[in-house]
Amino acid sequence: MNENMPREAGSVSGGSYNFKKEFPALLIVIASWILGWYFYQNFPAQVVTHWNFYGVPDSWGKGTTHALVLPGVITGMYLLFLALPYLDPKKERYEEFQKVYTIFKNLLLLVMFLIFLASGLFNLGYNVQIQYVAPIIIGLLMMIIGNYMGKIKPNWFMGIRTPWTLSSETVWQKTHRLGGFLFTLFGLVLIAVPFLPKVFGLSLFIAMIVLLVFGTMGYSYWVYRQEKTGNSMQ
Repeated sequence: MNENMPREAGSVSGGSYNFKKEFPALLIVIASWILGWYFYQNFPAQVVTHWNFYGVPDSWGKGTTHALVLPGVITGMYLLFLALPYLDPKKERYEEFQKVYTIFKNLLLLVMFLIFLASGLFNLGYNVQIQYVAPIIIGLLMMIIGNYMGKIKPNWFMGIRTPWTLSSETVWQKTHRLGGFLFTLFGLVLIAVPFLPKVFGLSLFIAMIVLLVFGTMGYSYWVYRQEKTGNSMQ
C-alpha cells in the first residue's frame, strides 16, 4: 500500500479504540458517575440547578434527577468525541491534530466534572462560591483552548467554521491564529469579571462574545477576499 495515501479510519486513535489514550477521559466519566451516585444518595429533595450571571441561584430541580443528569451529559459528550472523527467528511485531517483533539476532549470533560463537583458541593451546604469558581474554571479552559487553536486542521466540527475558513486552508490558518488570541483574551476576561463592578463586568463579557463571533467571522471573510484578489491579479 502506498504510504502517502491517507489513513481510511480517520480516527484520532488510529482506526481502533486505544485504551491507553482514552484512559484519562474514561477516568473522568467513571468518576462523574461515582460522584453522581454519592450526590444521588445525599442531595436534598430540591437543589439549585442554575445560577445567573452574577452567581445568584435562579432555577431549582429535583435532587435525585440532577445528580444523574450531569454524568449522563459527560458520558454523551465522551461518546460524541469518539464518533466525530468517523462522521466528519474531512476525517483524514484528524490524524494531523490528534494530540490537540485529545487535549480538547479531556479538558472539556474535566471542566464539566469540576462544575458538577462545585455545584454539587454547594447543594450539600458547602461554602462554594459559584460566582467565582465557574468563571475561573471556564476562563482557564478558554485560555488553554486559545493556546492550541492554531493547531486545529480544517474539519467540519471543531474550530472556527465559516464558509470562508472551510473554503481555504490559508484562511483557516490565519483565522485560527486570531481566534487563539481572542479565546485567550476571553479567558482572561472571564476570570476577571467576578471581581469587576457588575454592570461593567457584564458589558465586558458581552463585548467579548460579540468580538469573538463577529470578529473571527469578519476577519475570515476579509482574508478570503484578500486571497481571491491576490489570485485574480496573478
